[in-house]
Amino acid sequence: MKDIKLLTTHDQLKALGDPFRSELLLRLMEKPKTGQQLSEVFNLSRARIHYHLKELEKNDLIEIVHKEEKNGIVQKFYQAVAGGFVPDQSLIPYSDMTETVRQMMVSMLEQSKRRILAAPEESLQDQSSSKEPAEWKYRSSAYEIHATEEDFKAWQQKFSNLMDELKEIQRPEPSPDAKLYYFHMLGLQIEENYLEKKKEES
Repeated sequence: MKDIKLLTTHDQLKALGDPFRSELLLRLMEKPKTGQQLSEVFNLSRARIHYHLKELEKNDLIEIVHKEEKNGIVQKFYQAVAGGFVPDQSLIPYSDMTETVRQMMVSMLEQSKRRILAAPEESLQDQSSSKEPAEWKYRSSAYEIHATEEDFKAWQQKFSNLMDELKEIQRPEPSPDAKLYYFHMLGLQIEENYLEKKKEES
């Protein structure tokens, strides 16, 4: 699975403009699943699931990663082709793009919510009371800043470089004491300074 796939066609944006397909795609970012498994997750018929799978596959958003035969029936396991999807700049004038991106962000928030609720108790028990980030077992923060678009983009480049460092600490074969960590990043321009407003009200 690639880290990021560039969306280059209007059909790809249209495919992801459907809220259910966005949710389906996010489930397939987590791990490969069959149509039957997805029908059980969403409590929908296999026919309806396969219809949406075919639309995602046709637009190169998911792929079959392996097959298994069970009771004479071949089961196909689908997986997202990337861990994230970004629209090409040439598609920006496309009228449905903003809603597609918005829907993908909301779906990713739902995915993060599921991960938090399923996290082991030990991952949320940090009794160090330290002010040093190097001592923290988890991170949960929200920020609002005023910045020029140029400054924000420059910071994004620095952040991307830092995430490249994060990838480098991974090993092809994790050591026995390695733990699995989940990250979700979101940054976008907003209209209302909500955090500042709440501070004034308190």
